[in-house]
Amino acid sequence: MLKNWINIFIYHIKTNRLFTALNVLGLSIGIAGLIFATLYWNEEHSYDQWNPEKDKIYTVLNDIGGGNIWAVNSAVPAPILKSTTSDLQDYCYFTSNYNKETIQYNGKIELVNKIFSAQSSFFSFFPFEFILGSAKSALHDRNSIAISEELASRLFKNENPMGKQVKYAGNFFVVRGVYSLSQKSSVMPAAITTIIEEELEKKKDSWGLNFGLMLKLKKQSDTTAILKSLNHIYIENNFKKQAKEEGITYEAFLKLYGEQVKPKLLPFSSSRLNQGNCPFPEGTANLQFLKILMGLSILILLLSIVNYINLATANAIKRAKEVGVRKIVGATKLQIIIQFVFETTLITLFSFLLALVMVELSLPFYNSLLEKNLVLEGAQFYLQLILIFIIVILVAGVLPAIYVSNFEPLKVLKGNFSRSKSGIWLRNSMLVLQFAIATFFIIGSLIVYQQVNYMANKDLGFKGAQVMDISFKPKKGRNQFERYKTIKQELLKIKGVQAVSAGVFSIGSNVNSWSGMHYKDNKEVITQQMAIDFGMMDVLGVRIIKGRDLTNKIASDSISNVLLNEAAAKTLQEKDPINKEIIWENRKLKVVGIVKDFNYFGLQNKIAPMVFMHITAFDWVQKDLLNISVKIAPQDMPKTIDAIDKFWKSKVDAEYPFEFNFVDRSFARTYKDYQNQSQLFSFLNVIVILIAVFGLFALASFSMERRLREIAIRKTLGAETNVLLKELSKQYVIFCVIGFIIGIIPAYFLLQQWLDYFAFRINIQIFPFVVAFMSLLFLTLTIVLAKAYQVTKIDILRYLKYE
Repeated sequence: MLKNWINIFIYHIKTNRLFTALNVLGLSIGIAGLIFATLYWNEEHSYDQWNPEKDKIYTVLNDIGGGNIWAVNSAVPAPILKSTTSDLQDYCYFTSNYNKETIQYNGKIELVNKIFSAQSSFFSFFPFEFILGSAKSALHDRNSIAISEELASRLFKNENPMGKQVKYAGNFFVVRGVYSLSQKSSVMPAAITTIIEEELEKKKDSWGLNFGLMLKLKKQSDTTAILKSLNHIYIENNFKKQAKEEGITYEAFLKLYGEQVKPKLLPFSSSRLNQGNCPFPEGTANLQFLKILMGLSILILLLSIVNYINLATANAIKRAKEVGVRKIVGATKLQIIIQFVFETTLITLFSFLLALVMVELSLPFYNSLLEKNLVLEGAQFYLQLILIFIIVILVAGVLPAIYVSNFEPLKVLKGNFSRSKSGIWLRNSMLVLQFAIATFFIIGSLIVYQQVNYMANKDLGFKGAQVMDISFKPKKGRNQFERYKTIKQELLKIKGVQAVSAGVFSIGSNVNSWSGMHYKDNKEVITQQMAIDFGMMDVLGVRIIKGRDLTNKIASDSISNVLLNEAAAKTLQEKDPINKEIIWENRKLKVVGIVKDFNYFGLQNKIAPMVFMHITAFDWVQKDLLNISVKIAPQDMPKTIDAIDKFWKSKVDAEYPFEFNFVDRSFARTYKDYQNQSQLFSFLNVIVILIAVFGLFALASFSMERRLREIAIRKTLGAETNVLLKELSKQYVIFCVIGFIIGIIPAYFLLQQWLDYFAFRINIQIFPFVVAFMSLLFLTLTIVLAKAYQVTKIDILRYLKYE
């Protein structure tokens, strides 16, 4: 029997090559889309799952009020917590960002992007596999460094790195261990040191938020007790202490400063998928994009299956007599269902193989778009493939098989089957669904494109096209600001350099610092610190809209005078904020100018209150001067950049490569992910339209082939071609309108939610909906009229000779 089914299947493939090709191609495209999304989903959900103690580890976050959650901590809470509670097994402070620096060995210099610093307990939280050395001894003193297997290969080639001395950040370290990074992790460093211990020692009594903090509990249990202990430490050791220093009661302190910092615990196992601040340098997944991509991929697979069912039922009319004869000779309904499901299984198998080929060929493009390194392997992935395979067979195979098995033998063999209306409602409903899905994708791709285009062209409040942001690494034992002043003088001598300034920030990056600003009895305002050198506003093209800029002609401008942006000025609730005194970092500062708001982090974020002071106003700021801004003339820019490069390598830093970014390009990276989303949405839109064309062609072919005898009679009675075309296409226009109306509802509400993610966004207008409707209508009429015109040219005698 199986051999007979295979022979029948091969026969129908040969006689229906076009339908078979459309079936396989449509299904393979849908399956390929879901495979891509599944690979991405698996990769994001795989982070830290290998860690055997992941369920006992928590990271400490700080809720500072107003919806602001910070992922950094002071150096004080953990040691006190360890001494006061029995639930805590261990803790580890770490830097929340990687450092990019050179590591030298035996005259060889390697630029390393991911250098990390943590306490010696780090490897008990991240038990990486050690190739050489061990987790216990790798960071046992301040001069130890552990490196990854990949960095060991780069630095030492075939030489054994254990015990070798390397130079990093002006210090010498001894390699105590080499580890492997074979699994995805929230921290994947190329090198690890305990330099952080020096900072922790300096700030052991400070409540300034600087470090990431992990806690490991003795057992996976309720964290209520830990949170209660942390909150008690915050109040007793920080807030009450501050109140006492200011000579006021704790209650008065709360009234003056408002809501205080509260600790929160984030489970380590879910930190990668946390929507908000996370202390780990690998960052968090773009969960919103991940869900969107998964949802769209499932939608496209559904569309492919609907298309398959339409094609299968459209082709079933040609097999009606076969089914009728088989029933007459004794075939049961179940046998016919199994046969057609078997054929669907073969079609699905071919589609899966083609889909895997598509994925393998386009995976480099997909990885480039998502900045990932996805591969087609893994036990979990193979099980998911099998599950998808089974679901596709059940959904795509059972419905057409049941439909075919219900053919009535007598009607079929009498030739009356073509007049039956059985299954028409199902096919028409599926066509409407295809139109609705296509509507959603067309509208979605247009709105996403409009938002990304808006972000690319919006006035950001600064001009960064000619401003180079040069990385300025500190030198051990030398004052960073004094070095900068000397470099500035030399840079201004280079032809093409128009201005030089500096700021302890970098637009478009994650470099930021915040503190509380007070004015009279107003509530404390968390304000972004923007330390600058004179002339920085001119370099960036940021306008002073009230008052004046900071200048070196007024001595107090480098000590106690500041600028505020519009957002910060509004919080003072003063008609004229100029010359008003604010309190910031426990010092009185005078406002001398108001800066026009400009975007710093990205257009998905509101513009935060900012306070601008000179770099020398606070001693601790100067060490954080890590960027120099150089404005260059638009003429002969390559020559100017080359001259700066030569100067930098010869006079500033011969060991570290000359690195710079133009400010506007740095900011453009803040919406690069959304540009990728727009490209992906457009690509998926093309796929959806292609599949919809297949489905429309299938149903139009089926419907018109059922009406061939009717068309022959009409032509005999004198019906003109244009009348026939109108009659044949009318129902499809109706389906198109119904599908469009259904599709615009989820499109509007879901895209409205997506746009609400942005602080600066477009408003949804009627244009995308008009374009979607006109596109669908044009597509429908083109396909249907082409097919209708073809059937109006039939041989009348062929269909009427037995009437």
